[in-house]
Amino acid sequence: MKYYPLEKINIGEEIIAYRKAGTGGKKLLLIHGNMTSSVHFNILMDEISNDYEIIAPDLRGFGESSYNNSFDSLEELANDLKLFVEQIGFNDFDVLGWSTGGGVALYLAKMLPERINKVYLVESVGVMGYPMYKKDKNLQPILNEILLTKEDIMKDAVQVAPALQALKDKDVSYYKMIWDMLIYNNENFPEPDLYDIYLKDMLTQKNLVDIDYSLTRFNITDNSNEYGKGDGSYREIKMPIVIIHGKKDIVVPYTEAEGIKELFKDQAKLITFENSGHSPFIDNMQELVKVIKEN
Repeated sequence: MKYYPLEKINIGEEIIAYRKAGTGGKKLLLIHGNMTSSVHFNILMDEISNDYEIIAPDLRGFGESSYNNSFDSLEELANDLKLFVEQIGFNDFDVLGWSTGGGVALYLAKMLPERINKVYLVESVGVMGYPMYKKDKNLQPILNEILLTKEDIMKDAVQVAPALQALKDKDVSYYKMIWDMLIYNNENFPEPDLYDIYLKDMLTQKNLVDIDYSLTRFNITDNSNEYGKGDGSYREIKMPIVIIHGKKDIVVPYTEAEGIKELFKDQAKLITFENSGHSPFIDNMQELVKVIKEN
């Protein structure tokens, strides 16, 4: 695998680190998900750099990007990227968002209709976000009691507090356990050296509570969920959407992909990977590359 070095650029009060590759005629912006950074895209960049000019930034608080200001929404991260692409002069491109990055990609598509041609959503967060619930004494969710504040989320004993402790302790073994169980549940794993890079990179995350809070509030529909009415942003997203989702994803269930398709109707195309989990970059790379190139 080729390693694409980071460059950095100032956007207001933040510094965005990013990787670039390729000289192809088409342009593609890659947006990573939670617990990751642009380094997770190196293997995809290897595969498509002959066909695309690629930019892969680290979102605020991930990887080598700064975290000078906290945030409360995925829309704020999309605004960072809006400033970023405007500053580097990146125009007439497609955008691919993985997992949480799918939500960021949708907001960016709303903000930049004149620059973005197409949106690829890979194992994307659903259009009504990711609610978080209080837990009972057996650590099971109490489905009528949501976590409302960042302070509540920080104390969550199942998803958040252990991860915060692992970040503090630089505990690679915790993250390996989580990823082995939830991301690589098909028992397809990165090569050991590559997995080591991923695991060390996960420990650079500085914004875990902000991201979890933002995911609870993400709702681009007109409908209400546990946190209130959606903002209706989907109405302002006009370009074609390609939804790519694995049936074996246990982080973002396949039903969320169906929900995206239902919301965007004929504007969206849903492509199903029957034997892929949350990381098609490991489970199903060649099929993923084919879909990107042909759709």
